[in-house]
Amino acid sequence: MVGRKRPHPSLSTEWILKQFSGDRGKGQKEYRKFVREGIGKGSIWAGVKGQVFLGGVTFVEGLIDHLRKQKDIPEIPKNQRFVNRPELGKIFTEGVLRDRGRRDQRVEEAVERHGYTQREVADFLGLHFTSVSRIMNQRSKVQRK
Repeated sequence: MVGRKRPHPSLSTEWILKQFSGDRGKGQKEYRKFVREGIGKGSIWAGVKGQVFLGGVTFVEGLIDHLRKQKDIPEIPKNQRFVNRPELGKIFTEGVLRDRGRRDQRVEEAVERHGYTQREVADFLGLHFTSVSRIMNQRSKVQRK
């Protein structure tokens, strides 16, 4: 990138260097500076959300409507479709956990609306996954009536 060796043919050196300067030599110098300043700093990849978004909270929130439209597409991994889902601790507050009816309602919400697996919900609640399955079946029967 900085001209010490012939770059691999797949590298777009011209485009990248132009991001730093229209002058190739100055672009190489600025690129070296950019790399040096980044050494030892945290990886930008640590900020990736749901394996798909690299940006701040405002950026992700701006895409929530788009995400909601994609939630039923099974080819998109669940952790990407539900990147903005609330944590289970926010769904199952202490008040909810004290009321079995509210808890069961939130179990259904966590699975159906927020894409958590029944096992994830069961593990969080300290229940056997068949108990969560039973809750889901009972709520389904009640809704069909």
